[in-house]
This record gives sequence, C-alpha cells and structure tokens, in this order.
Amino acid sequence: MRKALRWLLALAVFIGTLSTAGTATAAQPEATGTTDIKDQLLAVPGMSLIEEKPYPGYRFFVLDYTQPVDHRDPSKGTFQQRITVLHKDVSRPTVFYTSGYNVSTTPGRREPTQIVDGNQVSMEYRFFTPSRPAPADWSKLDIWQAASDQHRIFQALKSVYTKKWLATGGSKGGMTATYYERFYPRDMDGVVAYVAPNDVVNDEDSAYDRFFTQVGTKECRDRLNAVQREALVRREPLEKKYAAYAADNGYTFHTIGSLDRAYEAVVLDYVWGFWQYSLLRDCDTVPADAKTATDQAIWDSVDSISGFSFYTDQGLEPYTPYYYQAGTQLGAPDIHFPYIEKQYIRYGYETPRNLVPRDIPMRFQPYAMRDVDSWVRHHAHHMLFVYGQNDPWGAERFRVDKGAKDAYVFTAPGLNHGANVAGLVADQKALATARILQWAGVPAASTAQAKPLARFDSKLDVRDVEREPALRP
Repeated sequence: MRKALRWLLALAVFIGTLSTAGTATAAQPEATGTTDIKDQLLAVPGMSLIEEKPYPGYRFFVLDYTQPVDHRDPSKGTFQQRITVLHKDVSRPTVFYTSGYNVSTTPGRREPTQIVDGNQVSMEYRFFTPSRPAPADWSKLDIWQAASDQHRIFQALKSVYTKKWLATGGSKGGMTATYYERFYPRDMDGVVAYVAPNDVVNDEDSAYDRFFTQVGTKECRDRLNAVQREALVRREPLEKKYAAYAADNGYTFHTIGSLDRAYEAVVLDYVWGFWQYSLLRDCDTVPADAKTATDQAIWDSVDSISGFSFYTDQGLEPYTPYYYQAGTQLGAPDIHFPYIEKQYIRYGYETPRNLVPRDIPMRFQPYAMRDVDSWVRHHAHHMLFVYGQNDPWGAERFRVDKGAKDAYVFTAPGLNHGANVAGLVADQKALATARILQWAGVPAASTAQAKPLARFDSKLDVRDVEREPALRP
C-alpha cells in the first residue's frame, strides 16, 4: 500500500481429465449448443459490456456492474463498478482478484490463476474512479461495503462459473481478500493473500522501527540512511530544484499544504520505499558517500525511489480513497528516524488526514482491524498469507492461531513487496501450491508433485510489485 512508494492461475480438458502439470492449455470451446460466454455474462442483471479484448487462449471482457451505493439500504442509489473477466472455460475454477485500487483493463493473470489454470474475475475497488458514486458519500467507503461488492459480484457470476472459487490480492488487495473472507466466509473455497499488512493497533508501530534496524545489511542501511539525512540537510537547494520541477509540470500542493511539507514527505518515504520495491543487490545503486555526492545525485536517488511528483495534488488525487480508508479503518504506520537530528525534521510522517481534501470528513474506527485480526487468528480456514522477508509491510502481519484450520503464513526469503509463492523455499512452495490446487478442486497427485497447471506467459504473468501509495499516519 505504499507509493513512495508509489511507485501488494484450467487444465487441458474438463476436471475429470487431468493434464500434465506445467503444460499450457488453450481455451476450450463451450459445449455444443450452450450460450456464448459473452451472452451469459451480459444476461446477468446489471451487467453491461464496455469492451472485449482478444488474447490467445482466452476471452477478455471489460464490464460495468450496477452496485448499490449502500448495501444496507439499496434505495440510496447505485453506481457502476468496473470489473474484468479473463475467461478460460466454465469447467475451470475461478480466481477473484482485486488490487484494492483501480482494475487493469489489460489481460493479466495473478499467480493463483496460473497455478489452477482458471478463469479470473477482477474488481475495481469502490470509489476509485471511474467506480465512484456521484455524488460521493464517503461514509459508504468501508471494508464491509467493499466486501459486499465482492459478495454481490460472486452471487451474480456463480451460476456462470460453477466450479471452485479462490480470492486473492496483494497488499491492499490481500487485505481486501481477507476482509471479504471475514464478512462472507461461505463464498470462497480458499484465499491467497499476498503481503497484506495488518495494523491492529494504529498507535503502536514499534515493529516497523525494529524492522529498519535489522533489514538487509548494515552497509546498505547506512547508505540509505545517509542519503535520506543528506536530502534534509540540503533542503534549501533541493527545494529550489523541486519548485522549478513543480512549476515546469504544473504541480500544486493544496492538499498537503506546502511544497516544503511535500518535500519532507518524499524524503521520509525514501528508506521505506527502497526496501518495499528494491532488493538487497540494488544497494549498489545508492550513493556510497552521501556527504560528497552532488545535489543531482541525491535528488536522482530520492526521486527514483520516492518520486517527487507524488505528494503534489495531482499525485495524491487518484489515491484519495486509499488515504480515506487508512485514516478511518485500515490504520497507517508511523516510524522514527534516530539517525537524523531533530532540527532537520519539521513535520514527521504525514497522517492520512493531511493527504485527503479537508472537505471530506474522516473519523478513525479503532475496532475495525481488531475485529478482522481476531477473526483470522481464530477462524481462518483455507487461507494462505505470503510475505517478503525484506518488505516493511510484513512487520505487522496476519497470524493464525490454534482456532484456524488449514491456514498458513509463509515468508519468502530476501523478497520485497512482490513476494509470491514461487519465491518461497522449496517445501513451503510445494505445500502452498498443493493447497491452492486442492482448494480449487484440481489437486495434484502429491504435495511434492504440485506445480502450476499453466505455463508461464510473459505477458499475462508479469510479476509486478503491487505499486501503491505511501501509508503514513
């Protein structure tokens, strides 16, 4: 969920006949005499077609679905929620994916879709444009309403896709899949949540401070810390460069309040952003001696990781729904900078309240995450959580206790916010893959033989890190 951060799978034939694991499969025609899949989808009340895009072996549809603004009181109006369907075959399992943000209108598969060689339904999160009610009643942007969006889409499509369903997502999408399971535990047959933060107590964030004293190597930490500090020491000349950059691009700073405040926010994102999106080997790209580095070298390093455009009004606006949720239910991390003298830090980590326009009211609900955390610990069933060893967001993570059944939390060594099942150690990778296949109703012959059923596709299966905005209280 962080943007400084701005930057969190269908066999060859029908289920009764298993193909060789790892063999690519083409989309099979629907049974003779059945209705075309597009007509089946458009027969769903409230579903309309935006466009169909071709992709070999699949049908890919971009759709609008009519949703109530308030699932508790449908009389309060409706809005159009954008979804996509990557259709393989109705005989295959289906993966329900959301990033927790906008939906991509380009065909793509998430890792569980490749593993099970299935269909994929992807949902745009409510209030991310264009899936925003007009006028926008921001009080209707909460985790229960969003889970109810998913529930309603599943209810609408389960008569088309009648086999097993899995929910998945990364980062805020992993959180979304978890919240959906908490509120509608009978919908999905399994959940695969990647790099999902779990900020149970919003005001207690010491886990993040401990993380930053241990991650990677001391040499790398020292390099990063020095560049961050130097960017604040050189505030005056670098802010002049920032002002010229903003003027050249038409950037403004009304939401955050000032260019000075935005500059500090970008710089304070730097170390977190590196570990979220980079690997230990990338330390070689960080200036080795910050004190003797040029202003341009300091600027370039910070910009390449944090992005000086982000805390502008134009950079923040697409993420207003996220920051609203961070400031009302999700919580946001706070970290300290003991290696930087106090006189260089004027504002500290910005709160979500300062990143949302003031005409949108916000009130934090401390019980929301405690409820989800308790439910996962004691009731998780058919759930898999995957984290990256070097990802800051994994410092506060979901855990499963004795009440949970067939639920797992695994960590991929050396990986960041792009951690996945493929990056786990061999025995955990085999177990995770076997459980995903089992939950999807296409079990492998044994755990040791468990492999993705579809071959890797360089276009469909791009393993991008979930690029999200900075979570900052």
